[in-house]
Amino acid sequence: MPDIIAAIATAPGRGGIGVVRVSGPVLAGWAEALCGRDAEPRRIRRARFLDAAGRIIDDGMLVFFPAPHSYTGEDVLELHGHGGPVVMQMLLARCLELGARIAEPGEFTRRAFLNDKIDLAQAEGVADLIEAQTERAARSALRSLSGVFSAQVTALVEKLIELRMWVESAIDFPEEAIERSPQAALESRLAALQGDLARLRGRARQGSMLRAGLQVVIAGQPNVGKSSLLNALAGEEVAIVTDIAGTTRDALRQAIQIEGVPLQVVDTAGLRESEDPVERIGMERTWSAVARADLILLVVDARHGVTGADEALLARFPPGPGRLVVHNKADLAGPIPGGAAPLRVSARTGQGLETLRAALLESAGLQAADEDLPLARERHLVALARAGGHLEAAAAVLARSEIEFVAEELRLAQQALSAITGEFSADDLLGEIFSRFCIGK
Repeated sequence: MPDIIAAIATAPGRGGIGVVRVSGPVLAGWAEALCGRDAEPRRIRRARFLDAAGRIIDDGMLVFFPAPHSYTGEDVLELHGHGGPVVMQMLLARCLELGARIAEPGEFTRRAFLNDKIDLAQAEGVADLIEAQTERAARSALRSLSGVFSAQVTALVEKLIELRMWVESAIDFPEEAIERSPQAALESRLAALQGDLARLRGRARQGSMLRAGLQVVIAGQPNVGKSSLLNALAGEEVAIVTDIAGTTRDALRQAIQIEGVPLQVVDTAGLRESEDPVERIGMERTWSAVARADLILLVVDARHGVTGADEALLARFPPGPGRLVVHNKADLAGPIPGGAAPLRVSARTGQGLETLRAALLESAGLQAADEDLPLARERHLVALARAGGHLEAAAAVLARSEIEFVAEELRLAQQALSAITGEFSADDLLGEIFSRFCIGK
């Protein structure tokens, strides 16, 4: 039988209300010990919380959620008191006297998962909702907590199970093939499943940016207006701006958001040949920031366009991150002759900034109006990629009619997907086959 855990559920510090949460088996009798009266299930009642000697600790409210209709699936008591640190600690100490222990980080949510109240992706959604950096990220986290992402993964798993049943039937009962051309049918179903998975992977990659944010590095030669551009995007003077080349010596980071997408924008030292040891250290840090970037903004002077030195910088940038060439100081440059128009902005006047913001989202693969992205974590992306790899391998061996190997690749793909929600069971396939198909009678 699990033990009883207790913790202060509200944030540290002073507040109007504080909550101590208790979870465990058979907590109905605790109400009598805590406040001298029985607790009514799912009814909030005024309570004077008492210490062991019967003295009043606090005057607040008590809520009792009997199992299994609670967050953790166990009996849960919530003590709502005045939100002072001393009062909260006294209430927590009283719970420890009654036999509880202090909960470990995340233990209430872990018990909710173990008691099948939520799946693993939903449990992670709890933490993501708390840690959301923007309103858009919070909405996506709430959808994950509500089971939207899990439902999408589960739908793929169900299609995988059905496809595995087709494969197993073709292996074990070829004389009772369900379709006249089982090979073609399997190829069609596998291709459709690959398409569904690819779409979910793409949306998950986009959603992961809502959670972790996008690392955007502003790079370029000295005196092209990199710091001015950071100030313009941030909407405040966060970087020192002068006409002296080399003013910026170290990387300066500023968190901003565009259409609810969090961005960590890094202003860097100008890149050029220099004998100044301090400036050279700054440039080394610039290249270090570039190596970690999700997106690189190469800022050039709109009066000169992309020069040979700028081309050399582009050639040195790593191949992984996206890149945008931004022509700054457009207000000082003349009109553009015919041909393709570059991305022109003026950090001083604000010209072109909205276009730049839209280009930043587009380069990240995000749509401003897309409100249905899963707030995916790295492990979700890895699991989806692993499943995709197994489906590709399944398609390859199916093309060679090596159907036995197809079954194994599909099993591994299902295992990878089911790891996202924590629901995988290696022994459930046989029951699924015989419950849906009357093969072999």
